[in-house]
Parts: sequence; C-alpha cells; structure tokens
Amino acid sequence: MSLRPVRQIIEPKPTIEGAGVKLQRAFGFGKTKDFDPFLLLDDFRNENPSDYLAGFPWHPHRGIETITYVLAGSVEHGDSLGNKGKMTAGDVQWMTAGSGILHQEMPKGDPRGRMHGFQLWANLPAALKMTDPRYQDIPSRAIPEITDDDGTRVRVICGEFWGKRGPVEGVAADPNYLDISVAPNQRKRLKVETTRNAFAYVFAGSGTFRDSSSPRAVLTEQAADPNAPAKYDVSNHSLVLFDRGDEITVQAGDEGIRFLLVSGKPIEEPVAWYGPIVMNTQEQLREAVAELQNGSFIKHR
Repeated sequence: MSLRPVRQIIEPKPTIEGAGVKLQRAFGFGKTKDFDPFLLLDDFRNENPSDYLAGFPWHPHRGIETITYVLAGSVEHGDSLGNKGKMTAGDVQWMTAGSGILHQEMPKGDPRGRMHGFQLWANLPAALKMTDPRYQDIPSRAIPEITDDDGTRVRVICGEFWGKRGPVEGVAADPNYLDISVAPNQRKRLKVETTRNAFAYVFAGSGTFRDSSSPRAVLTEQAADPNAPAKYDVSNHSLVLFDRGDEITVQAGDEGIRFLLVSGKPIEEPVAWYGPIVMNTQEQLREAVAELQNGSFIKHR
C-alpha cells in the first residue's frame, strides 16, 4: 500500500530567530502525535554571516536526542562533558541528551559565507529519559551513499535502505534518516515500514508526492476552505507528512528534487515540553528547572 500525503502539505514558513540565528522551523512546539517520535525540525541556511554567527550559546537539554546534519559551512561545538569538535559539510552529530547536558553550537560559513544545516529533535521514551548522555560524531566519509540506475542518490544516515545501513546506531526510536536526490523528471518509489510515522522535507528543487496508483489531492495547511483548490506540488522548504503504508512515490520536477525522508516508530507516551527539556509530566519539568537553578541538573561529567 502506497503512503499518500495526509490532509496537508505544509507550505514554507516564515523565517524565525532561534537563539540569534535566523532559521525556518518546519515543525515543532505544537502537536506531537502526527510526528511521534520526532519533536522539531529546523532548517538553518543563510548566506549572510550576521544572521547565524551568534550561534546557539550554552543551553541545556534533557529527555531527547538532537540530530545535526551540516550541508555547507561548519559548526563548532562543546559541552559539559568536556567534548569539543567541529562538524563540516556532510557530517552528522547525533547527541543523546538523556539525563542532561549543557552544550553550545556555533556555526561558521564556508569561504563564500554560506551556512546550511538541519537539526532534528527525537523524543526519548520514559525508560531512557535519564540515561547517560552520549555523542555519535559521524564524518561525511562514513555515511554510505547509493546511486541507482536512474540517477537517484541516497545518503543513509540512520537505519537501513537498499541494503546499506547508516553509521548511527543504538537510537531509541530506531529511525530511518535519508537524504534523497531524484534526477529531473524521474518518478521513484521508495519503501517505508508500515509501523512508522514518516515525513519528507524538501530543501532543493521541486516535485510531486502522489499515491502510486491514483493521485490524491491534499490541501495546504492554511486552506480552511474545504472547497479550495487541491494541491499536489511541493517546492523548497515544503514539509510533507504521510499516512501509513509501505512506500511513497515522488515525481521530480524539471530541476530534480532533494529531500530528507525521515521515519520512526511512535513512542506513544505523554509529552511535557519546556524548550530544550522534554519529559513526560509537568512535575518532571518543574524538577528539571529547579535543578538548573540549584546546579544539580548535570548528572554525568
């Protein structure tokens, strides 16, 4: 059964500022059920250094995993465990915040001043909220890239696809995280497990996501009128949320299309959310804030 876009294709959203960095939030700080186990996806791309050099200074995380994927420029990072490093184009950092960590991420542009990357937040189940923090720093060269006969290219960051397994391991949500490029005017079917929530985020080119057997129109998120014209096409910055099934179908436009395809097993637990701290109850949030104030937030050093 082919996945089809559910009731909406979410249109590009206005640029927002996150800790002094101008970015576009594809989703986050809203309903969590549709995207479970994922909480937030930020697209930070800019060619103006003044819009990103402020970076993300020291801040806490607890109860989640953050996945940073850099496409252009670099991101220097440090944390309360004493780790330091720099991600460059094509690199991935998968941070399990667990019981709590303080860290900072400071982006820098490439020689032309360009910066581009994504940060995805994945929830942790209650049993792992207070696990030990850890990092998986993945250099670009360690990420397998597959090219199909029709020119479709797939970078497998996490999970398994076309017989290749991504280098990120031991993640609670057991996600698939793929960077997919489909050549101009090509039509491609891509497998997704039926037990997962799945979304695509388009960041280059354009195309159409349709049911493989019969096209199904969807309305934009903003279209309150049920009689409004249907929309099939997606373009840069568009987010497509799918219903359940075992494959998606994409038709690339004249310039091709490149998108993230992310899926994961739903956790289906209560979500209590306070900025970068995500727990199951309000009482747990109050405890975390109190620990930040009294200096006992960090459990592992």
